[in-house]
Amino acid sequence: MNIKSCLKFASVLALTLGLVAPVIAADTPATLAGAKLVSAADVKKMQDSGALVVDTRVAAEYAEKTIKGAKSVPYKEKSAKDVTFDATQDSFDLSKLTADKAAPVVFFCNAGSCWKSYKASVVAIKAGYSKIHWFRGGMPEWVAAGLPTQ
Repeated sequence: MNIKSCLKFASVLALTLGLVAPVIAADTPATLAGAKLVSAADVKKMQDSGALVVDTRVAAEYAEKTIKGAKSVPYKEKSAKDVTFDATQDSFDLSKLTADKAAPVVFFCNAGSCWKSYKASVVAIKAGYSKIHWFRGGMPEWVAAGLPTQ
């Protein structure tokens, strides 16, 4: 048996015996410097007052169900799901946001271990947007509150 075969066998054995732990993304932090954490009720009030609400999830998730009136601007991530993520590895089209960097913008995704809205918020803050609102509870909180979807 050559070294390549031995390594393959060892990998299969380790997986079979459960010696390799699955990689699970950590939850997003509870706060984000430069952004205001908001609830579903806050988002509804802000949206009713004209704030831009941005769904950072992939297009298929947006098409399936989103906050009524939300704009789809997917955050395409390849970076680590961590506060030290490298935004240069990701893709997010800031030009699809409002040109007024002082206007309120709300970002959301699927809450908990979904990092897209967190990362979009960080990128927007670094780009000079000053009224960033992060809806960490995202779609699960919105739906649980019985608020309108499309």
